[in-house]
Amino acid sequence: MAVLNIHERRIQAPCEQVGALIDRLASADDPLWPGRSWPRMVLDRGLCVGSRGGHGPIRYSVEAYVPGQWVRFRFSAPRGFDGTHEFVVQRAEPGGTVLRHVLAMRLHGSARLSWPLAFRRLHDALIEESLDRAESAFGPADDARAKRSAYVRLLRYLGARTTRRLRGASPPTGLRTD
Repeated sequence: MAVLNIHERRIQAPCEQVGALIDRLASADDPLWPGRSWPRMVLDRGLCVGSRGGHGPIRYSVEAYVPGQWVRFRFSAPRGFDGTHEFVVQRAEPGGTVLRHVLAMRLHGSARLSWPLAFRRLHDALIEESLDRAESAFGPADDARAKRSAYVRLLRYLGARTTRRLRGASPPTGLRTD
């Protein structure tokens, strides 16, 4: 099953300034990723080709990077996500910029269910919030800011409950934990 998921936002700012947002992904002062309300993007060596990391259960490595213009990540988890996601900056006339996020992948196994039932909606909400942050970095944001659907709020609630339960759970008897 093939997936092509595209989100974009036209921003009234020069390409160089919008591209600078990409360059700060996974940094301590990341202005693009909505890390206060979603799992933070973490990269083991910062934003450079070969760096590995992810956010929440999603894992990837930096496959390509052109500072100020484009970054592409290759998925390594969850199982069944075979593809990439990327941020691209494109000049738009007059004097604006389009910031685009493209996810392109083939789904295998259980991902054929988990993507349409959960991950897609979570992904869409996270990326729209990211684009809201990009827009608001250059002035007042449009009134059409992303709002989380009831389904996304439910998925996040269930995910947080599961995470808390797993963190507080005792290891099975007889297994080493060191």
